[in-house]
Amino acid sequence: MKLREFIRKPVAKIALVTLAFAPFAWLCVGIFSDRLGPNPAEYLIRSTGTWTLRFLCITLAVTPLRVISGWPEWLRFRRSLGLMTFFYASMHALCYSLIDMGWDWPEIVADVVKRPFIAVGLTSLVLLSLLASTSFNAAVRALGAQRWRRLHQTVYVIAALAVLHFYWMRSAKQNFSEVVLYGAILALLMAWRIWHAWRVNQSPPGVRL
Repeated sequence: MKLREFIRKPVAKIALVTLAFAPFAWLCVGIFSDRLGPNPAEYLIRSTGTWTLRFLCITLAVTPLRVISGWPEWLRFRRSLGLMTFFYASMHALCYSLIDMGWDWPEIVADVVKRPFIAVGLTSLVLLSLLASTSFNAAVRALGAQRWRRLHQTVYVIAALAVLHFYWMRSAKQNFSEVVLYGAILALLMAWRIWHAWRVNQSPPGVRL
């Protein structure tokens, strides 16, 4: 079966979501089988944060993939991928709040104030919550297409905040290899968008790119 034919089918979305939940399932297995190392809380926080960044990169790659391949069918997966980004970001916050901080809200608030990278992460989660809650067709109709599009462009702000959050998290251990990798991927995706927008503006009227 050709790839394009497959991604047009409803089962393709089911396969995507199933695959996207696989890392979460693996972490759950690790919890119950005690395979997360000497510091399970740190492992869970780090893993869910990394998967958030990965899904954010994949979500932002959908539009370039659609334009470069000429297959509009790829857009069918963007909403699901965005919601998976929000899911892993929520799990990241939950692991921090519940496992690391034990739902001690005064301590959590104090930690947010004391450590800027947590405040940046919280800001990213709030913005992602707005995008997730307005990702459905009813929200597009309620907000209007132009306002909805403007709101969802904050995903670029989220990407910058996510890399900053990841950088500050890694700075304590002076391990920046993954930060550079994901930062470079997101920078490349942003550069492509800027270039493509410029190219569209420069093209003659009626020419579709």
